[in-house]
Amino acid sequence: MVNDSISVLRLFGKPGSISQNKILGFACGMALLTLCSCHPGQSQAPPPPPPLPVTVTHPVAKEIVDYDEYTARLSAVNSVEIRARVNGYLQNVNFKDGALVKKGDLLFVIDPRPYQAELDRSQAELERAQSQFDLAQNDYKRATELFQNKAISAEEFDTRSKNEAGADAAVKSAQANVETAQLNLDYSKILAPIDGRLSRAMVTEGNLVTGDGKDSTLLTTLVSVDPIYAYVDVDEKSVMKYQELDREGVRKSSRNGPVPAELGLLNEGDFPHKGTIDFVDNQIDSTTGTLRARGVFPNPDGSLIPGQFARMRVTGSGKYTGMLVPDYALGIDQEKKIVYVVQPDKTIQSKVVIPGQLVDGLRVVRSGLDPTDLVVLDHLQMVRPGMTVNPKEQQVKLPDGATSEALADPAHP
Repeated sequence: MVNDSISVLRLFGKPGSISQNKILGFACGMALLTLCSCHPGQSQAPPPPPPLPVTVTHPVAKEIVDYDEYTARLSAVNSVEIRARVNGYLQNVNFKDGALVKKGDLLFVIDPRPYQAELDRSQAELERAQSQFDLAQNDYKRATELFQNKAISAEEFDTRSKNEAGADAAVKSAQANVETAQLNLDYSKILAPIDGRLSRAMVTEGNLVTGDGKDSTLLTTLVSVDPIYAYVDVDEKSVMKYQELDREGVRKSSRNGPVPAELGLLNEGDFPHKGTIDFVDNQIDSTTGTLRARGVFPNPDGSLIPGQFARMRVTGSGKYTGMLVPDYALGIDQEKKIVYVVQPDKTIQSKVVIPGQLVDGLRVVRSGLDPTDLVVLDHLQMVRPGMTVNPKEQQVKLPDGATSEALADPAHP
């Protein structure tokens, strides 16, 4: 570079001239810049970012029993159509629509006067037949004595005997008529056959109702309230699983006795209603591949309504030790459930896990985790396998002994 500067001096002027001095200064400056560029200083690169701080926790080990959950349809144990059994005009409706009633409560009154008159006539006919029978019986007794003394002929004796038998038959017929008339009179007052809740009155007072068999007038309906049935359809695979559990002695089959069951309404987060499975159908439906089962549940407050949808669950496994972690610690990788754990060298590793049900607000991990693993709870969108992090351990306990901080999602306070 110095040689190049001297060449420039020789080209533009003699030594000592003004132009030569300017050119010499320019050349020296260029030489210094070149020397600086050839020998850089000791300037440092920016430091790498610190490891990402993450919150980690050990899984909680607990003895778990899995439950199988089904959609159930509630149904009344007893359901009755209240129909007229005699003809007549509806005289009274003695209930409010939708009322709770007890067995024997008066619901409807059909005009009883025609049936009272028929009963009176039948009773009078019975009294007349009874009088004739008494007379025929006395004649038969006298005829028996006379025939023994040979005071009357055998023909006369037979006549009085037949008269006595005919009078007896007339009495029995009259008694049957009285009973029929009494039944019709009783049917004019319609009583609640069971305890339960009524629907609305289908017929109002003053209308003519009929009680002619299948064409009888429907007056209202009545359904029982407590207890209540819950019907579910169990798939064939689950049926075989329950059979296997029965053979292993883990849980008995519902065919061998009642099996505990729990019920929850759609607006209930838990299963507060406790009952049993009391019936399983005798064959699998070939069109749906399911088996109908029925649970029975107490319903003292009437909160369970026939026709309502609900959730019913039953025991679906034996006891096993499961790892519990907060539900938000689980991620998805190509349709597989994973969790991120921190290795001893503070690097991230992903583990494929098989999740189970929620227990005490925590997700059960059936397999894939060890009690010693440190599970990452936050920044799941930022961490990657092999990444170095700065873990901060946090203890997660079951709700009966945990603080709110321990169960809160740290990413969503």
